[in-house]
Amino acid sequence: MSEKNFEFINIQRIEPEVKPLEIRKVKFDEIYEKQSLREAKEQSSRCLDCGNPYCEWKCPLHNYIPNWLKLVEEGEIEQAADLCHETNAFPEICGRICPQEKLCEGACTLNTGYEAVTIGQVEKFISDTALERGWKPKKITNKKLDIHVSIIGAGPAGLACAETLIRRGANCTVYDRYKEIGGLLTYGIPEFKLEKKVIKRRRKILEELGVKFVMEFDVDAKNLHKIESKSDAIFLGLGVYESIKSNIEGDEKDGVVEALPYLIKNTEYLMDIDDPLKMDFSDQKVVVLGGGDTAMDCVRTALRQKATSVTCVYRRDRENMPGSIKEVNHAMEEGVKFIFNAQPKRLVGNGSIKQLEIIKTKLGNIDSTGRRKPILIDGSEELLDIDKLVIAFGYSSSPQPFMEKEKINLEEDGLVSLTNQKYKYQTSNPKYFAGGDMVIGSSLAVHAIAHGRDAAKEILGYISDKTGK
Repeated sequence: MSEKNFEFINIQRIEPEVKPLEIRKVKFDEIYEKQSLREAKEQSSRCLDCGNPYCEWKCPLHNYIPNWLKLVEEGEIEQAADLCHETNAFPEICGRICPQEKLCEGACTLNTGYEAVTIGQVEKFISDTALERGWKPKKITNKKLDIHVSIIGAGPAGLACAETLIRRGANCTVYDRYKEIGGLLTYGIPEFKLEKKVIKRRRKILEELGVKFVMEFDVDAKNLHKIESKSDAIFLGLGVYESIKSNIEGDEKDGVVEALPYLIKNTEYLMDIDDPLKMDFSDQKVVVLGGGDTAMDCVRTALRQKATSVTCVYRRDRENMPGSIKEVNHAMEEGVKFIFNAQPKRLVGNGSIKQLEIIKTKLGNIDSTGRRKPILIDGSEELLDIDKLVIAFGYSSSPQPFMEKEKINLEEDGLVSLTNQKYKYQTSNPKYFAGGDMVIGSSLAVHAIAHGRDAAKEILGYISDKTGK
């Protein structure tokens, strides 16, 4: 066996440096320093090039991970970028925000004693470096197809669908109600995880490829008819934006806010979009309810707004938190206090909230969701002083009014139904396809990107079979 196969013994897993704590917790810049070429090559050299790469299987996009790690090790960054883009429309985004420890890196063979390859950081390095050098993704064909696809929603699913279609010769137009593309990538994920210049750079690339964007456009039954009349197919990538309610006694009081409006307002303020006002939590005692990535985004945002204190209350233990382990660790390092095994009971205050009553929990048997159910412990109530409460319980389906008119069937939970159709991602209205969160519920951006990519290929098949184009 060659010495190459033992690089993982000689070279340890090393993450790029994190900016000093006193700097990062007061700024909204990305917290990681840039990985150098030497570091990227060294970390890539740790890959065992497994015959059956579990990392590739665990990735929702099934990226060719060992192959592009090898290219980076050899210094072939532009070739690695070409290979990344064969499966992933936005590797520089996934490299930043995917919970790799639960996906590709979690499946890395080196976890049995030597720690996983830093796949996410190398993926980010590949795309960032190639683009800085002037590299651009190429069209897969120079043949121009006489077809037009309209995409409603400029989030990860819609953008991935557009990128896949345009590189295969189709014409496509993307419609969205917001001023900037990206959906929750732009408005729901703070800059310390994903700087917005990354998405703006990607928009320019998509426009150069030929994608047309119609922004600040609310689709309704009337204008949808016009869109439909000039489209061979329509892809819906509208996501889910309806916040799950808290049902806590007193949640109608002043000082209670939902996570997404809070994050959106902060992003719009930082990007100087429209209304410059923000939900400012400076000098406030803030409590965030929830244990997912959105909750971590909220607690870390509140810290950067100079809140007096920031506390996360979660009803299960740390090991059962649904979000990224890295994000929880960052929040703890930055000064967030965590209260595990506790559930909100009621809010106290006359008009405005003054205290939150919580009750301790213990974990019981596994329930229908596959997770251990929290059980309340009688007599364990406790009061927390509080000025602001952020509800970060996730999002539920938000069906659009036009769907009923267009005969687009929904599941009982309001998500779009894709059952019993000829083409994958096709709705009950054959001209309409859908993907991302509005189909599977609130999930990771990488799943939405996979849906958009794969739906685009199904759309091309549908149009070809129907029209011969």
